[in-house]
Amino acid sequence: MAFGPGGGSPDEIKGDINVTPLVDVCLVLLIIFMVVTPMLQSGVDVLLPNGPNAEKKPGKEGDLIISIKNDGTVFVGQNWIPDKDLTTYLRAEYQKDPSRAVQLKADKRINFGKVRMVMKAANEAEFTRIAIMTENQQAGKQMAQGKS
Repeated sequence: MAFGPGGGSPDEIKGDINVTPLVDVCLVLLIIFMVVTPMLQSGVDVLLPNGPNAEKKPGKEGDLIISIKNDGTVFVGQNWIPDKDLTTYLRAEYQKDPSRAVQLKADKRINFGKVRMVMKAANEAEFTRIAIMTENQQAGKQMAQGKS
């Protein structure tokens, strides 16, 4: 039996909304999104260079992601690889699946010589398809103008 303020009969329907379950569901969804969002990104986070003609190319899920950070450190996937071991590591990755392509993510603030060195190591490991990732310059302008 519920007794509300202002009296009323016990058979009267109470019109209040219980928001506690709604808040619980929203908090659970927020936690799920906070946990899943970092997993959606592949490789290490770098500041990509802008490209006026950058087109979205479909990559396969098994493609090898090589990231070069601003300080020159090289990551294959999430693993840091020293420069001296890079060719050996890439050769071992190629042996696992020769049909894989390489997607190269290099920070725009680094010297291009480092990118060249990584591309040479991938070539020596017998990879034949290497894509350099860039940000789409036009997409940024369109977003700033309110177009999608």
